[in-house]
Amino acid sequence: MIDDFTTDGALARAITGFNPRGSQRQMAQAISKVIDTKQQLVVEAGTGTGKTFAYLAPALRANCKVVISTGSKALQDQLYGRDLPTVAGAVNFKGRLALLKGRSNYLCLERLDQQSLAGGEQTKNTLKDLAHLRRWSSKTRDGDVSTCSQVSEDSLVWPLVTSTNDNCLGGDCPRYQDCFVVKARRRAIDADIIVVNHHLFMADMVVKESGFAELIPRADVIIFDEAHQLPDIASQYFGQQLTSRQLMDLAKDIIIAYRTEVRDVVQLQKSADSLVRRTQDFRLALGNPDSQGSFLGNLRGNLRDLLQQTPIQQALLLLDDALELCYEVSKLSLGRSAILDAAFERITLYRHRLKRLNEVSTPGFSYWYECSSRHFVLALTPLSIADRFHELIAEKPASWIFTSATLSVNEQLEHFTQRLGLMQAQTLLLPSPFDYAHQALLCVPRDLPSPNQPGAAKRLVVMLQPLIEANQGRCFFLCTSYQMMRELAEAFRANMDLPVFVQGETSKGQLLAEFVTTGNALLVATTSFWEGVDVRGDTLSCVIIDKLPFTTPDDPLLKARIEDCRLRGGDPFNEVQLPDAVIMLKQGVGRLIRDINDYGVLIICDNRLVMRPYGEVFLKSLPPTPRTRDLTIAIDFLKARID
Repeated sequence: MIDDFTTDGALARAITGFNPRGSQRQMAQAISKVIDTKQQLVVEAGTGTGKTFAYLAPALRANCKVVISTGSKALQDQLYGRDLPTVAGAVNFKGRLALLKGRSNYLCLERLDQQSLAGGEQTKNTLKDLAHLRRWSSKTRDGDVSTCSQVSEDSLVWPLVTSTNDNCLGGDCPRYQDCFVVKARRRAIDADIIVVNHHLFMADMVVKESGFAELIPRADVIIFDEAHQLPDIASQYFGQQLTSRQLMDLAKDIIIAYRTEVRDVVQLQKSADSLVRRTQDFRLALGNPDSQGSFLGNLRGNLRDLLQQTPIQQALLLLDDALELCYEVSKLSLGRSAILDAAFERITLYRHRLKRLNEVSTPGFSYWYECSSRHFVLALTPLSIADRFHELIAEKPASWIFTSATLSVNEQLEHFTQRLGLMQAQTLLLPSPFDYAHQALLCVPRDLPSPNQPGAAKRLVVMLQPLIEANQGRCFFLCTSYQMMRELAEAFRANMDLPVFVQGETSKGQLLAEFVTTGNALLVATTSFWEGVDVRGDTLSCVIIDKLPFTTPDDPLLKARIEDCRLRGGDPFNEVQLPDAVIMLKQGVGRLIRDINDYGVLIICDNRLVMRPYGEVFLKSLPPTPRTRDLTIAIDFLKARID
């Protein structure tokens, strides 16, 4: 085996500043062996290991077809646009590379054409964006919507001009030969290395199980980066969902078919309008989502309990009646419009899903719903995916590699391997090469307010403002609820002169750019800033976490997993709740030290970390950092580096 990770190896010769690391080399050697023997490997590689290069080098040298799946589209773009070309150049890789995303990430030329023909009521901004897209469509080579800088990522036009698995016309589409999705798939089929993401990978697995054509080609090596996300994502795709967005998109397509190809069937417009109205009525029947304390910001509840309410049953029956009307009207015009034919298939599918979701007595599933201010999701999720995922792997002989910086709990990987049924997998734990003993300090301050105590946010602001000011900002405050995020942001802005940025006030990318550019800011955030954020250097030297990130006990998915664990004779707290919280905390903690020259203080505002027996599990799972309960020591640590 060629060793690319020595001081005179291929990577050191080609990449300026490359420093060989023992753990990185060890990971690469383990992956090479697994590729040769067609086995499974689970690797936790601590922050700074260089795991991306550690799996890319052996994958590129394997001389076989490789699929690399990432945890997000942002990481997917970074891997394909930066890391993969760098390593490919270093090892003199001559094969073909391809990037493949889900359908909704590519401009659909047919839907763009139909929007132009359909007319109807459009806002001024939407019409302006459509004009930009028509010009861009003649210039773009790959149709990737993320590369269209003239149209904002949150524009209302995107759902109108992109397709989904449900509404794609496939081979019946008039623009099939020009389709950007088809072209991307062809590049993937011809490529040696294909970069996808977990959502696309799992969606593709489910499509293949149903007997439809595959999107991702078969591979000899399959690598999952950010693999800690995989169990939850797989659970979504092994279940079923019906959403208000799906229903509203269906209604829009029926209207487009009526306005462009079936203009003599006025009932199509009426049936679509009825579907829109009943979808909105059902959303209103759910009430106002109370995001207080919700880590996701939406209301989530038990669908079994919900469907026992008479008003909900009535609203659901009227929604089903609206779908039935669309079915009967569309059936009369089959064969006259490809768009309407595809819509008819979706109507049939959605009616089946609605019936399945109403059968809440089926064991082995969690039935739940989620509701935001405008939309809803009705869903069922299997309690365990271990058997299903194990079968998926068994059916596809390949080398399966799973890696992340946060897979272990209390220095054990069983929580992850058991959830995915990876009973035969080899495991490897590689610590971070960072010197946490000198680079970082963990502080759990004394006199902390209890979690969820009224007025806790204001007390935390009074307690922590001196530290944040002493550090000249340069701080992330990561919260476990939107309510806490809002209360903290309001209090800091009222009492502190430093800039305060808040998640949700602009896009994530814009927030990060402003935080880095400002250089002395506090960013108060939740959810999306706990992972996948990489701010290096002096710009970020303090991370504060409001409390241990246990999922709210009312969450129906958690309730179902707890009940399943109890039925199997297990301990729900130690086997479900605690491991999930540990992995989430590790993600948040990982925002602090991102480079060998970084330094900083981590503040965790939860006495349970040092006063409850299970706190030791958290502490053993975190990097080996010196600890204190004295905020003045933390301030002195930061000041010493500033001075």
